[in-house]
Amino acid sequence: MRSRPYKALVAVAAVAALTATACTAQDEAQQKPKEKTGLFKPGSEISYQKYGKDYPDTKVRDVPGPCSYDSISRKDYSGQTLKIISHAVPVIGEPTQLHAKQFEDITGGKVQVVNVPFGELHQKILTPLQAGQPAYDVMFYPSLWIGDMAPYLAPVPKTYLDSPGMKDVTTAYMDVATWNGKVVQYPVDGDRHYLKVRTDVLKDPERQAEYKKATGKELQVPRTWAEYQEIAKFFSGKDLDGDDKANYGSAEVTKRDDLTFSAFISRAAPYVKNPDVKGGVFFDLKTMKPLINTPGFVRALDDMVRARSTWAPGGANFGLGDEIFSFGGGQTLMSYSWDDAFIQAQQSDSRIRNKVQAAPLPGSTEVYNRTTKSWDKKTNQAPYFTWGWTSAVAEASRHQQMAFDYLCFFSNEANTALDLTIGRFGVNPYRYAHFDAEFWEKQGWDKDVAESYVRTLAGMEKSTNRVFDLRVPGVNQYMSALANGVAAALAGQSSPQQALDDVAEEWSKITDQIGKDKVQSAYRNVVALEDYS
Repeated sequence: MRSRPYKALVAVAAVAALTATACTAQDEAQQKPKEKTGLFKPGSEISYQKYGKDYPDTKVRDVPGPCSYDSISRKDYSGQTLKIISHAVPVIGEPTQLHAKQFEDITGGKVQVVNVPFGELHQKILTPLQAGQPAYDVMFYPSLWIGDMAPYLAPVPKTYLDSPGMKDVTTAYMDVATWNGKVVQYPVDGDRHYLKVRTDVLKDPERQAEYKKATGKELQVPRTWAEYQEIAKFFSGKDLDGDDKANYGSAEVTKRDDLTFSAFISRAAPYVKNPDVKGGVFFDLKTMKPLINTPGFVRALDDMVRARSTWAPGGANFGLGDEIFSFGGGQTLMSYSWDDAFIQAQQSDSRIRNKVQAAPLPGSTEVYNRTTKSWDKKTNQAPYFTWGWTSAVAEASRHQQMAFDYLCFFSNEANTALDLTIGRFGVNPYRYAHFDAEFWEKQGWDKDVAESYVRTLAGMEKSTNRVFDLRVPGVNQYMSALANGVAAALAGQSSPQQALDDVAEEWSKITDQIGKDKVQSAYRNVVALEDYS
């Protein structure tokens, strides 16, 4: 991913700087809260308006339960300090700060939040954990880092697992939170990649007639990556809005150090995840030989290289933010990645609001079979559950109950309902309740838009042919190597085959460095999710 290892000297210095406060925390006994009079009546109206004018005036009801405003406000944490590390503002960092302020207001406790740029987050969390120092009680990070983090995390207590909100978390995201049979991550977000399209173009009769005349094909939401390319190429460079400005076919995350590996995996999923072949997508589980340079991945990278002609100016160096605003702002016809671009398009001031549709990731008409070393001719689709933000409590924390109460409050039904409507927060659906079209209609979404959204997300949960992130120790190194290979091919420096051959060679070195048995043991958790049926 985007994080890069610090030099050894810097890492040692960071640990040394934390030692004084960490040792003090180690000596403290676990402190339980006192009970006090609650500040809210059951079912009170909740709004973020008092915390800033840039928050929507949406109001929701506090849902009764152990994580509600009412319940948490009955706990007195005065005299205790909770330390949290989170991503930089706004994505996940802003809701971390907001809910910390609310938690302070209603419990009397002190919450210190450290916000860190993405490229530094992995090392800032992992270094003190490996040193046995409880520098932070609560940590927010990408869930695919679980292979590195799991040995240092406190399992979520049964009290919280039994809460109504936790019981409503989807099966896929409870799986993401689980490691070796224990729930060690606290779900706060659900991320998937799916397709977003502009319906004001794809469903316009004149555009449909134009496309049919030129290609002999019906213009529709693309079902395969081949169809996606054809449609994107046809409309790229044309003025689709009547504003004398060119629009473009596809917005994709292509910047090497800004999650381009996730975009590539989305494109590869239907070519490499064969429902009839078990035992791993990224590695052969038995041998741990990398599969990243096999024909399915190569074809996906070839597709991505050919897509360059459909990108907007600068599209070869788009980060996630660029993709969000290119599609969400109406510059491009289609995109695929996280929820953010779709939510951006649905903001109240968007010129394409309610002119968009969500759909499953494009599939393929054949899928590679690594057992027979041939292509199986059949329609194939493979949803991609791509990391997502998560949270966890350090095993070494001396404030575990306060920490879990904070996460319980952060993710309560009222807060989550509000967080979902704020695109910059990076909080996306992860409970079954979030697949309710009526909720989104109340936010001003047209019924057909809301239904396409929840139908797409809910459908992914039902799939038994799905792809998850690698989630093994050293995942940053593996994904950095993959991003380098994709970038080399997109820049024309290597052919797709050569680029991925280089990635496979690098992956083998990383596995040897970390330890084959260690990586293989962790990878079994990933394969179990992918081979779920």
